[in-house]
Amino acid sequence: MERVFFIIGAFSAFIAVAAGAFGAHGLKGRLTPDMLGVFETGVRYQMYHALALIGVSFASAQWPGKLITSAGWLFVIGSLFFSGSIYLLCLTGTKGFGPITPIGGAMLLVGWLCLAIGALK
Repeated sequence: MERVFFIIGAFSAFIAVAAGAFGAHGLKGRLTPDMLGVFETGVRYQMYHALALIGVSFASAQWPGKLITSAGWLFVIGSLFFSGSIYLLCLTGTKGFGPITPIGGAMLLVGWLCLAIGALK
């Protein structure tokens, strides 16, 4: 699992950098300043959790167990839901993606708890 989480984290960081550049250069005149800020929030949280996944890869080698593995998958799915729904909301204007965002956020929060508890055990 260490390698899987490391690879997913590195790929997610790559996407976050690309999305950030796209937002700064490609969306500047197309989104309102408020929506551009929302897009940037999605990018920022994706990068945080890409780095967290790289951390999980090391934690899973140090403290292997279900909680550490669960934290990794919660970061993966939570990032997809949280940042992905924000990207879709900003790019399409479809408000139907909005309810997915807090579900992703809750997954990220639970992931952090799993990581902390997994390291304690």
